[in-house]
Amino acid sequence: MIILDTSILVEGVSREGEVRTSIRATLAARHRMAMPTPVLYEWLRGPRVKAELALQEALVPAEEALPFTDAEAAVAARLYKTVVRPRGREMDLAIAAFALTWQAQLWTLNEGDFTDLPHLSLFRPPA
Repeated sequence: MIILDTSILVEGVSREGEVRTSIRATLAARHRMAMPTPVLYEWLRGPRVKAELALQEALVPAEEALPFTDAEAAVAARLYKTVVRPRGREMDLAIAAFALTWQAQLWTLNEGDFTDLPHLSLFRPPA
């Protein structure tokens, strides 16, 4: 499984390019991509137009967003307690918790937000 970070969703849906191509190719190869509810929250709070929302629904439907459960909450809390500077990173830690809980790869364009998190598998598609 692949967990999408908000940066991937924004780039892949808002702009035609390599990220969108990577998402489509990965889905066509029948790899499962998932959007955690914190990513859905960050995505929806941004300035979205109808065409972007429609494309997001086609790629990763909101109703299929992974819920933030007690399992992800516990992992996110553990990360918060172990990283050097956790303040201001709560959303990134929550998103990383999904990848760790689901033993999934996290796709992001912001690797620097996650490089200090142990055991996290990161992938940056070409942008």
